[in-house]
Amino acid sequence: MNQAAVMPVLDDTLCHRLKGLALPPIRLASTQGGSVDLSALASPRTVIYGYPRTSEPGQPSPAGWDVIPGAKGCTPQACTFRDHHAELAALGAAVFGLSTQSTAYQQEMAARLHLPFAVLSDAQFALTEALGLPTFEAGGMRLIQRLTLIVREGAVEAVFYPVSQPEQSAAQVIDWLEANPL
Repeated sequence: MNQAAVMPVLDDTLCHRLKGLALPPIRLASTQGGSVDLSALASPRTVIYGYPRTSEPGQPSPAGWDVIPGAKGCTPQACTFRDHHAELAALGAAVFGLSTQSTAYQQEMAARLHLPFAVLSDAQFALTEALGLPTFEAGGMRLIQRLTLIVREGAVEAVFYPVSQPEQSAAQVIDWLEANPL
């Protein structure tokens, strides 16, 4: 059955309310094993890039995927955070990817893309619901809209939303971190 996509609302003020919000103590399954509580991390800063979904090799994208604003570009975005991982670490930032895909799929994707950081699964929408993250529907799936959070001491310090150029997302975060040193 071909299910139509529900176009996301890309209101650039939608996520501004997240700034200053403390992350809830929710544990999310990690591609590196176990689970992670984003509210209790030891790194000076944490970058969490949320994305809808990465493609499954050999499987078609949901109908109309390429015309949904902000949907296309998840794999390039993951690769740019991979390619800039050392720079981000040098700026005191841990990196996590976040999607609603299953941990099993994310593990395959993380291995295939050689990601040096964990990707977290919010398949139960615990964090998404607690923070009120923007979502949309495509192909019968509920997905997170692309956004990036910078967290400091368990609270959201900065929000990038919407992220319209996923291939530039890591560079944008690096620029922000350099302009806002600890």
